[in-house]
Amino acid sequence: MDTLCMILQLIASLSLLVIVHEFGHFIAARAFKMRVEKFYLFFNPWFTVFRHKPKNSETEYGLGWLPLGGYVKIAGMVDESMDKEMLKREPQPWEYRSKPAWQRLCVSVAGILFNFITAVIIYAGICYSWGDSYLPLKNLNDGFVFSETAKRAGFQDGDMLSKADGKTLETYDEDMFRSIIDAKSVIVIRDGKEVEITMPENFMDSIMKNQDYIASYRIRFVIDSAITGSPCAIAGLQSGDSVVAINGKEVFYSDCVNEFSKSAGKPVNLTLVRAGKSMTLQVTPDENGKIGAYVKTPKTELRKYTLLESIPAGIGKGVDKLTSYVSDFKYVFSAEGVKQMGGFASIASLYPSSFNWYAFWSITAFLSVILAFMNILPIPALDGGHAMFELYEIVFRKKPSEKFKEKAQMAGMMFLLFLMIYAQMNDVIRFLF
Repeated sequence: MDTLCMILQLIASLSLLVIVHEFGHFIAARAFKMRVEKFYLFFNPWFTVFRHKPKNSETEYGLGWLPLGGYVKIAGMVDESMDKEMLKREPQPWEYRSKPAWQRLCVSVAGILFNFITAVIIYAGICYSWGDSYLPLKNLNDGFVFSETAKRAGFQDGDMLSKADGKTLETYDEDMFRSIIDAKSVIVIRDGKEVEITMPENFMDSIMKNQDYIASYRIRFVIDSAITGSPCAIAGLQSGDSVVAINGKEVFYSDCVNEFSKSAGKPVNLTLVRAGKSMTLQVTPDENGKIGAYVKTPKTELRKYTLLESIPAGIGKGVDKLTSYVSDFKYVFSAEGVKQMGGFASIASLYPSSFNWYAFWSITAFLSVILAFMNILPIPALDGGHAMFELYEIVFRKKPSEKFKEKAQMAGMMFLLFLMIYAQMNDVIRFLF
């Protein structure tokens, strides 16, 4: 049921984004008096689920059965329909190929623009509805726990992250980790002193190869509340108690979780601080290695926005997400990056197992940014490929032949099909192994 929920969320997001994307092409084509023959959600090889052509309309609207995208068929355009008969006819004034290059360029990039605008609108809506929750590094007083890969680079457990290439790190988020990955040097606070770590050039490759993380913040095991009848409650632990040692060994939250798991059904001695005083209690984790306690987490802060403030905030988030994705895209071409490519299963796994509006819109906005960027790549069969041909014509005053476009379109489609199959196979391999 959880898997079905994630799949349905993915289909809902992609359906919305495909409609928006294709509507961008549609509205631009109509604005330049180009004839749009078809507007379809999902692809329809061999058969169509639903189709309708309004009276006095040039456009057929339909629903395909293959939920891998959608399309608009613009008359006179070499696209995924591979309509070769069109090339044999004399160009008509209402066809794509008959229009000036700058108009064709506008049609090609309209879908990309609409996807980015959609992402901005969603981000603005998120800012207005939920605000922007963030975790300042100043609220993390116990430093970080680092992966083995990060330790080999020079980090140590307990280090406080301070600066990356001279820029102060302020919040615990993906931008912080991206700054560390891209940095030539990182400053940490270790034992009250600044220590400079020179970052290895292949740091991200090592992270991906080892399927590792960089760091997670370290916190004390401070009791927020105890479940009634749990080992925690039976032992007499109270809200506010801070566990500082287990069997005489100093511990943090992650250490406690590991110790409780290893000591399932066996008593352990907890040294804790209560109201400024040290004391010892004995607790016996249950058969699952749990003690039934909720732990206090670091204090997050919430930035709220008015309706007017949410607009520039949405634009800023859209630009930041696009910039970050473009920056990360270079890793796709590395040996390890190729192995990390994922298909629809990987994308579906981004969604929570139970529906949540905030998560749904956040992921949808991010996918809209990705869709905009991927479509602008200069690959035939993508919008960026069409735009490349139009730009070539504008710059060199020479129009590529329709036959050449047809062959390039076919090559691009085969390349994209290969990438899609490869990504799906990666998902299968990760599931099996």
